[in-house]
Amino acid sequence: MSGTTPSTPLEQDELSKIHAYWLACNYLSAGMIYLRDNPLLREPLKPEHIKNRLLGHWGSDPGQSFVWVHLNRLIRKYDLDVMYVSGPGHGAPATLANSYLEGHYSEIYPDRTLDDAGMKRFFCQFSFPGGIGSHCTPETPGSIHEGGELGYSLSHAYGAAFDNPELIVTCVVGDGEAETGPLATSWHSNKFLNPIRDGAVLPILHLNGYKIANPTILARIPHEELEWLFLGLGYKPYFVEGSDPLVMHQEMAATLERCVLEIREIQDAARAAGTFERPRWPMIVLRSPKGWTGPKEVNGHKVEDFWRAHQVPILDPVTNPKSLAMVEEWLRSYKPEELFDETGRLRAELRATAPEGSRRISANPHANGGVLRQPLSLPDFRAYTVEVKKPGAEYISPTATLASFLRDVMKQNMKTFRVFGPDETASNKLDGIYAASEKTWIAEYKPEDADGTEIALDGRVMEMLSEHTLEGWFEGYVLTGRHGFFSTYEAFVHVIDSMFNQHAKWLEKSKNELSWRAPISSINLLITSLVWRQDHNGFTHQDPGFLDIVTNKSPDVVRIYMPPDANCLLSVANHCLKSVDYFNVIVADKQPHLTYLSMDDAIKHCTKGIGIWDWASTDNGEEPDAVLACAGDVPTMEALAAAAILKEKLPDLKLRFVNVVDLFRLTPNAEHPHGLSDRDFDSLFTKNKPVIFAFHSYASLIHKLAYRRENHENIHVRGYKEKGNINTPLELAIINQIDRFNLAIDVIDRVPRFRDTAAHLKDWLKNEIIEHLNYAYAEGIDSEEIRNWTWPG
Repeated sequence: MSGTTPSTPLEQDELSKIHAYWLACNYLSAGMIYLRDNPLLREPLKPEHIKNRLLGHWGSDPGQSFVWVHLNRLIRKYDLDVMYVSGPGHGAPATLANSYLEGHYSEIYPDRTLDDAGMKRFFCQFSFPGGIGSHCTPETPGSIHEGGELGYSLSHAYGAAFDNPELIVTCVVGDGEAETGPLATSWHSNKFLNPIRDGAVLPILHLNGYKIANPTILARIPHEELEWLFLGLGYKPYFVEGSDPLVMHQEMAATLERCVLEIREIQDAARAAGTFERPRWPMIVLRSPKGWTGPKEVNGHKVEDFWRAHQVPILDPVTNPKSLAMVEEWLRSYKPEELFDETGRLRAELRATAPEGSRRISANPHANGGVLRQPLSLPDFRAYTVEVKKPGAEYISPTATLASFLRDVMKQNMKTFRVFGPDETASNKLDGIYAASEKTWIAEYKPEDADGTEIALDGRVMEMLSEHTLEGWFEGYVLTGRHGFFSTYEAFVHVIDSMFNQHAKWLEKSKNELSWRAPISSINLLITSLVWRQDHNGFTHQDPGFLDIVTNKSPDVVRIYMPPDANCLLSVANHCLKSVDYFNVIVADKQPHLTYLSMDDAIKHCTKGIGIWDWASTDNGEEPDAVLACAGDVPTMEALAAAAILKEKLPDLKLRFVNVVDLFRLTPNAEHPHGLSDRDFDSLFTKNKPVIFAFHSYASLIHKLAYRRENHENIHVRGYKEKGNINTPLELAIINQIDRFNLAIDVIDRVPRFRDTAAHLKDWLKNEIIEHLNYAYAEGIDSEEIRNWTWPG
């Protein structure tokens, strides 16, 4: 596979036009970094034509535009449906330049016209206050991938290709990006791509040799070793290498066409036969100089084909006449007067080399997936109701209940819905989904796999032990107009912290500032295998802190739901699957938990997001002595058990019981769309009574959300304190002081009239703590009265 197909497919006229189009892209890429005026150099370059702050990245742009212009040729020749994913961190100038030359940029932003004045505005906006950033932000047409997300381009590309049988996603992987863990793992996505029902991904590893200030690993290993690497990863690698543009154009044209034809051969054969063995998909290694066609040397230092070409090659043209002259010489080397006509528009014969309409890469509708999105066909979630004869009387797994609903969601949406999870679908009690579809598996099969492995070539459950790759697939899938659901262990959801951050930023920008981006399906993330049920895994698996990360993001795009039982989980999941432009986080454990609310009551409770449970309260509609609040399944059960103790032992205590499903209800409505007004918050929690709050995660988060409330100084939160080991559930609750006994003691301590009179009860509660800890240490489990506790009402 080393070397390129030895042919010269381009006739001289076509070669000249492709080369000129590429030079125009390079001119625009450099121009947007430097110029604020005189965009086509109609007059000698002056300091006032240069931006005062030079920001941006030049190094990868020529290589990326090189790929783009050759894709244009094949799109026209074969009527291809092509997306382009730009992986290099700040390579937006290439994408922007091509979008502008294709005319799509001006269609979205009418003031960036295809003339001298429009080009000036196009240049001025780049890396400029009030403008756009230097990477492929949501403002960039044709992009689904934030350029700053190093490591996720390839997983996004594969996510876009799933269930898009005619789509080819070309993913340019930067060689610096290729050093990241997420990218290294995502090469294995080829083991999950089905040539019958899916599109194709054509990875192009762009080796320009350098990161910001260092060589890149894959550019400094022997050719054979690099070839072996990709053969070992299951690809068929082709190499396009060199620096002479005219030679490289011929090599790239031949190689890219060969790859496209091989992709079609693989797909056609599989689709005709109705079955297949795992293909060896083609990929390309493009080795070109960093900063290709830019300055060779600046002030005695090598620039082109070196790390100094990474960002701004010439730094001081405003203040240094010699540097200004070098910038002018560089820009004039592209001969803009030969590329653009007298109006400033790309010459007609060059425009004709680009595709038209929605075949333009920048105008591909999959890159604005909301325009293709169709709502899910959802079964009635009420059909999966768990019967609740009385509150807190029966244990059932919430996630196992949810699985039946998701099974039928998948059955009704077999081409637009997938479930993602890192080897934990069955562990998370979601294996009921397998009745609709098994797990995707295209690698080797063994006979014993038939015994419960639940894998199939046409599976729709996506499992791989890499949260990075799964989240990337999921994001690529919804960004191109489809739907999904992701479940993962709470302890390991932190693996995708940065991916959540970037997707939330993408949503916020798209939703609030870009009316041309149509709404996309929400990311629905179920966090399960929770901190309070880690008696088999211990301290390493106890970290509920992802919620803190979520609350840092824009209130317009993040939601956190903590359903206390199975019926509430069904209601929440149904709501989330219908939603658009959110990152929904659902916290629900996989182990059996008590059920409390009928479906009708669950719907009302989840719709409100917060509410009083009258059956657990003793204030009888009067002013309470204290409020006992909770959020999360185990904290809810422990708070109810505390309420039961207090109801029995202190019958004259007026206790109000409040359960929170929608965590953002605790914030003021001025800070979050789901926030309660101060009046509503005060009516629930009072203005001056003690509030003892049992919380699933770290206590500080409740204080962060509620700090502006009038009664905040009386809110006392019990949450996870980073104390844990191989504990029984009650033991873990006790050492973190969210257990029923400590909660009851806290209520007693904070109601003045019981501080003296309830001393005997407090002493009994402390004895209970000691007794149950001793039992756990002696027997290795909690006592039966704890394990099978039910609400006594």
